[in-house]
Amino acid sequence: MRQDWKNTLYLYVDQHNRTEVDDRQHAVSAPIADMDYVLKASDRARRLQSWYQERGTSPSKSETKAKLIRTHEGDGEVTVDVEFHIQRICEQQGVSLFDERIERERLTLMKDGDGWIIGRVETPALERRGKRLNGEAREYEERGFRSTPFLNRDVLGGVRTARAVPYRRDKAVEYAEQWWNEANPRFLSFEVDCTNYVSQCLFAGGAPMNYTGKRETGWWYRGMVNGQEAWSFSWAVADSLERHLTNSTSGLRAEPVNHASDLQLGDVIAYDWDGNGHYQHNSIVTAFDVSGMPLVNAHTTNSRHRYWDYQDSYAWTEATQYRFFHIADAF
Repeated sequence: MRQDWKNTLYLYVDQHNRTEVDDRQHAVSAPIADMDYVLKASDRARRLQSWYQERGTSPSKSETKAKLIRTHEGDGEVTVDVEFHIQRICEQQGVSLFDERIERERLTLMKDGDGWIIGRVETPALERRGKRLNGEAREYEERGFRSTPFLNRDVLGGVRTARAVPYRRDKAVEYAEQWWNEANPRFLSFEVDCTNYVSQCLFAGGAPMNYTGKRETGWWYRGMVNGQEAWSFSWAVADSLERHLTNSTSGLRAEPVNHASDLQLGDVIAYDWDGNGHYQHNSIVTAFDVSGMPLVNAHTTNSRHRYWDYQDSYAWTEATQYRFFHIADAF
């Protein structure tokens, strides 16, 4: 009987789910001919085994729902884009911790005799990309040129009172939970959306926009104005938000702290995967595990209550560096 490629895909999804909690070889598994992927997945599995032990946790259950996003069938070959919704339960000191994330993979299945094999597995680590500046924007930021102001008076608003506005950490977390796996339609969304999402959470918590009219300064958002993107780099570019939080002395500002355990709800973590000083990802603290370590929400690879260090991500490397930002209690 000739095997349909969907049967092989089903085996892969089942195997994908099982390896979240148990990486032992099973009698029935998907035939994968992509040795680069096999080695990468093996390295990740070994890392996660140590990761769980160091955290004093053990994975107990995983449920993976797969959705076909796009399918292209050719002669003896099928390419499918698959979205995985992974829900995982870990046990820590008798307490169950629940996290979830959305990942995408591109699989190339190839005819092999009467059956099908998986010839290639692409696991795009979108968090590594950061939000790319276009050529003009990068020139402004790197050379310090002044941009033409966007005169968006709706953002400017009235004269601000001198009274301090508290940062509502509960509201920032509430927003982060509401929109962790979808885009708020009132804002632009990007393929690399992590910093745009974190900025929205900070704004929902009461952080005031500082509208300078120049994209390379302040922290502000206006969407699209006359066909132009009207938002500051610090609103949507990971590296720029990291610099803004490091240097800002008014409006949205933060205090860098030394350890993840120093963070509170609504605080921000910046990620430099290559250890070269260029930050490519941001997340927001939305919960804590039993040991008091942060659990975070993020976009790009949409994640909820993910352990803060991201060692379960293909974006992570041994060189990864972090910046921990305690957002000011009042602005």
